[in-house]
Amino acid sequence: MDINFDGKVVIVTGAVGALGSAVSQAFRQAGAKVVYVDQANERMEQLAGQVAQDPQHNLVLCADLMTGKGAEQMATEVSDHFGRIDHLVNTVGGYRAGQALHETPPETWDLMMDLNARTVYNACKAVIPHLLRSQSGAIVSVAARPALSGKGKMAVYSASKAAVMRLTESMAAELLESGIRVNCIIPGTIDTTANRKDMPRADTSRWVKPESLAGVILFLCSDLARDISGAAIPVYGKS
Repeated sequence: MDINFDGKVVIVTGAVGALGSAVSQAFRQAGAKVVYVDQANERMEQLAGQVAQDPQHNLVLCADLMTGKGAEQMATEVSDHFGRIDHLVNTVGGYRAGQALHETPPETWDLMMDLNARTVYNACKAVIPHLLRSQSGAIVSVAARPALSGKGKMAVYSASKAAVMRLTESMAAELLESGIRVNCIIPGTIDTTANRKDMPRADTSRWVKPESLAGVILFLCSDLARDISGAAIPVYGKS
């Protein structure tokens, strides 16, 4: 069964990242009006030039989602432009690890919590009031396998992604009667240019393609997943 998002407005944060790009493309191919959200950079400038030719179906917004103000402005602009918001996909995130907790500087704690947890908090806080108006919609965020249990030399990263899972579960409980569903995915090692560079000897055939993760995210936003909320879906491939 094909998944169709004709006329639906979907916000994808981290839209020019490896996963965000795949998710944005998948939603666009499924007929959605895609809002590409990321921080200002050269790739966003290029994307804005392309999307400017199709403002009725797509929108590019530069926003700092580590601030509540940035997230609120983003949600307001989307609502003003399209008149509605249907789905939110949070792919913003980052990874820092390799040090024991007592060797980890506070700057690393701040960065991981800001990138991985605060962006989800800010984006959801800004978008949920818009979803409540229609009593429908879905939110999908990206957790990580280390969120399931603490691992040595990645305590801060694990904690930040565990926060994403707890936020997902709490929002799902809070919004249970509203028609808004909230889930997250747990990717295995994602086949990206950066990961190939960092792990040149790895067997990349065992990694998860961004397109595979995008497919799961589309499913979770679709009516096919209408009875799924509060879930953390593992998508490991063979990794």
